[in-house]
Formats: sequence, C-alpha cells, structure tokens
Amino acid sequence: MKTLRIMLAIFMVMGISVFTNAQSLVVSGKVVDENNQAIAGVFINVKGSSTTTITDMQGDYKISAKMGKTLVFSYIGYEKRKVTVTGARIDVKLTPEIITLNETVVVGYGMQGKTSGLASTKIRGAFAMHHYPLIRYNAVENEEYGTYRENRFISVANEALSTFSLDVDAASYGNVRRMINQGQMPEKDAVRIEEMINYFSYGYARPTGEHPVNIVTESAVCPWNTKHKLVRIGVKAKEIASENLPASNFVFLIDVSGSMQGANRLELVKASLKLLTNNLREKDRVSIVVYAGAAGEILPSTPGNDRQKIKEAIDNLSAGGSTAGGAGIRLAYKIAEKNFIKNGNNRIILCTDGDFNVGISSNAELESLIESKRKTGVYLTVLGYGMGNYKDNKLQTLAEKGNGNHAYIDNIQEANKVLVSEFGSTMYTVAKDVKLQIEFNPAYVNAYRLIGYESRLLNKEDFNDDTKDAGELGSGHTVTALYEIIPVGVENTYGGVDDLKYQNTKKIKNSATKDDVLSTELLTVKLRYKKPDETNSRKLEVPALANALNEEPSKDFKFIMAVAMFGQLLKDSDFKGEATYQKVIDFAKSGIDNDSNGYRREFIRLAEAVNQMEK
Repeated sequence: MKTLRIMLAIFMVMGISVFTNAQSLVVSGKVVDENNQAIAGVFINVKGSSTTTITDMQGDYKISAKMGKTLVFSYIGYEKRKVTVTGARIDVKLTPEIITLNETVVVGYGMQGKTSGLASTKIRGAFAMHHYPLIRYNAVENEEYGTYRENRFISVANEALSTFSLDVDAASYGNVRRMINQGQMPEKDAVRIEEMINYFSYGYARPTGEHPVNIVTESAVCPWNTKHKLVRIGVKAKEIASENLPASNFVFLIDVSGSMQGANRLELVKASLKLLTNNLREKDRVSIVVYAGAAGEILPSTPGNDRQKIKEAIDNLSAGGSTAGGAGIRLAYKIAEKNFIKNGNNRIILCTDGDFNVGISSNAELESLIESKRKTGVYLTVLGYGMGNYKDNKLQTLAEKGNGNHAYIDNIQEANKVLVSEFGSTMYTVAKDVKLQIEFNPAYVNAYRLIGYESRLLNKEDFNDDTKDAGELGSGHTVTALYEIIPVGVENTYGGVDDLKYQNTKKIKNSATKDDVLSTELLTVKLRYKKPDETNSRKLEVPALANALNEEPSKDFKFIMAVAMFGQLLKDSDFKGEATYQKVIDFAKSGIDNDSNGYRREFIRLAEAVNQMEK
C-alpha cells in the first residue's frame, strides 16, 4: 500500500509538471542596460516560434509564451540574452557586446590606439549615451546618400532674392543619431542641417488671421563668426484639434523584401504601425499593401476601429525576396484612389529601407513616377528603416518630388514621436506647395547664405508659378530657416564678386544713413501656399527691421544656433568659423527651456558623445 501511495504521488507530480510546462501565460517585464536604464526597441522572440514583441519607451514588454519555453532578447550593440520562462514576470538586464574588429574595417580611432592589428570596443545602443565609444567602424558601407554642394554666400548687389521650398522632413537627425549611437561619425552627405533643426519644435506664435500659417523673425550675432548676423525665419502652421481632424484613408505600403529582415527593420515597422493603429477612429480607413518580388493587397479597406483585424494583418508579415518597390507604389496609389475620401486625408505610408532592386530603381525613374502621381490628391509619408544598406537618396526623392514628408525610424521611441505625439503634423496637411522668398535690403546686407535646404532651392521665378511643386505643412508644424548675413561694411572673405561695371553698386551699399537704421527694413519674408483643396496660391509677407538685433537671443534661437553649429561641424563646413563641439553643448544647454519630452537633452548627450570621440 505504501508503495502504491508513493507511485501515485510521483504520477501526480509528473502530471502537474506536464500541465505546468504546457500552460500558456502572458509574460511581462522590463529590459534595462548594465546601469539599470530602460532600453526601448529590444526585440523579443519566443524561440522556435513566430511570436515576437518589442519593448516600449519605458523598456516594458508583454508576450505570450508557455512555461519552459525560451525567450530571446536581442538589441543592437548588446549581447543576445536567452531566458527560460518560469513565471509571469521576467526582468532582463542586457550587457554591451564586445566586438572584435579586423584592421580592414576600422576607419578611425578615438582615445584608444592600435593594438596588434586588432581593436575592440563597446558598441553602445541608442538609449545609453553616458558611455562613449573608443573607436569608429564602418557600418554604413552600402548606404546611399544624395550629394549637394553647400550653399555659398551670395552678393545682394547681384541677387537680392533667395527662394526655396519649405522642408518639414526630419529624417536626417534620426539617421545621424543612429550613426553616433553606433560609435561612428556620420557620413557628411547624411547631414542635412535644415532637417536637424526642424526635428525639434519651437514656441512660435500660432496664426490668428485668415492664413493657416504665421511668420516670425529674430536676428542676433552669429556665434561662429561674430562679425556676421544670424537671422531665423520661423513658420507656424495652425493646429487642428484631434477630434476635428478629417477622416483618413490610409494605405500602409510595406516593404517585406529580404533586406527588411531583422529587429530594426520589419519587426520595428510592425511595432510602429501598431502604435498608429491604436489612434485610428471608426471613420478612418486602412488598407495594407506589401511588396517583395511582386506587390499585393493583404488587407482591403478596413474601418480604423477594427484594430484587431488590422494588427493581425500586420503580425502576419514576414520578410523575404527581392524588392519591387515601383510595383508597390503603383498599387498603393491605385488603392488609395479607389477608396478616396473627398475632403478627407488620403495618404500612403511607405515603410522601407529604400532598397528598390526590381523594376524602378534609379532616382530619375522614381522622380518620374512620383511626379505623375502627385496630382491625385493622395499624399505620401515615407518612413525609413534599417542600416547598412539604407538608401536615403531614394527616399529623399520620393518625399521631395511627391506631396510627401520623410522620417527615419531607428527605434520605437522615434516611431512614437512621429506616429503618435506628432500625429497631426505628420499626417494632416493644412497648407501645400509652401514656398519662401526672402528679399534682402542692399543698404544693410552685403551678402547672405541660406544654411541648408540645398535640395530645396528654387528659381526666383518659381515663387509666383503655381505649377511648381513645393513642400507641405501639417497641423501644428513649425519650420525654421536660417540665414547667415554679412552686414554692409564687413568684407566678404568667402569669394565675393567684383563690383559690376554697369551698375553703381557702391552707391547702393552706402545708401543707408543713421536715420534709416531706426526705420528701414533688413529684409522681407514672402510666403506662398495653397490650401489643400485649392490650385491657386495665396501670399503673405512680413518685414524684419534692421535695428531688431537681439543682444540676448531667445532660448529657442540659442538652441537652433547649437544645432546649426553641430551640423556644420559634422559636415566640416567651409563656413563653420569658430564653432566647436563645446560651444555647441554650451549653447544647447542655455536653450533647453521647455523640454518635456527630453529631445533637447538627448541632443546635448549626442554632442557630448561626439566631443569625446573627436578628442
């Protein structure tokens, strides 16, 4: 009898063990680094299955798994961690990955010197900026960027007008941040200063009159050349309350080719689009188109509040095959037009690394395709993902030549910023074909230089040409342009031109008097735009007074100066003057002001990291 009881007890224990091991539960926890700082964007997979998730901005996660299964935690720059499921709560600490680099891939050294042909370093992740990489390595060898000649100083006596399309894109900043976080100095062509400045929002006054935009100006001494002036021109778009936003017809166009495999590519795309899905309403509609070797619709137009159906379609995506991007774009436009909402927000959201290798692949072909589609009334949002083979130049073409904007998503925090926090400005256009034209007064301005916007320059005649495409402004958007000015009486040492033979330029330069200084204008800002449903443009203009120089620039202006200096140093600009990374840090710290989301403090950490890397 005793033996029987023992055997029954053993069977009961075995039964409980089998039941426990087969039990499925929701596992939750937090992922931190070696300093107990939360890591967002960690990819988590149930080993041997397709069940995955990504940590949120607080490092928290939830995933369904059975007892006894293995969770695999992966994040760029950290050792992969495998943990057996033994309960419903699993907190994980990741440690930096120690990578040995062959001499052939080391492209520069920081504080650490060469050691027997090999070097090693801790490659840091995006959210642990307090440790600095010791060396730089080539992680962007196959990435592609457009090349633009940096804007030079232009003599006002020869050309008093400066004309360009507004650029609301901010992709360059996220991409530059990604490279720095990987311990690498950014590619010079990847640095677009206007996009870095416009990554941040500023406290510009909202429009109150008939126009959906407002213009503000401010001038101060240029911090990298104190003989010069710096003028900022800020544009603020009207804000639309979320409950009053028009119905949306979204087409998620997702690259599922083989190049999109990985936690920071397709898996991050899926997590990003789920964030957007959480904010959709019943009146919104979503279709999903994917492309690899061919293109296809995997979700027909579906009400926005049917979130489970949309998320299930997203969860089922997997990557593999070649990249027929052109076919995907054509199909997405076809479906967007089929489900077009009159007076609504009709928009394609393209998620890709830009590596188109089937059908359309050249920038010229892409430009032709997009220009033929931009008259449909369908707007385009381009979200770039991935690294190593990222084709920034192609995505820039899509954003600039179509009615589009462009962001780079390097982690779930950035996805939340673009698709949730700035949902209105990213997704809802309040003014299209927005152009700026600045007229400089030769009585006060010897020469001027537009900082950035090299790919957005227009001919002066384009300003009044309503057939000329330009940039779009979303709800609540702020856009900034900077001009470095050489005042009259200060020599242009950057290649100025001789006085014209047939024009009395000397007389023009010396025409200002003391009385004029108190009343005359330094420049006039002219802005043209169209309402989203109109074809004729409207114009407004605002003057900036010559005596309006701020002895103490606003905090926003100081921070903008810091970002502009940072960009010029990264590009090794001919015009960086006396800029230093320490000066960048000092100006940024004095311009923090309202930083509830911590974006400006993150910029300071980036500048500090580069300052250490360059020592």
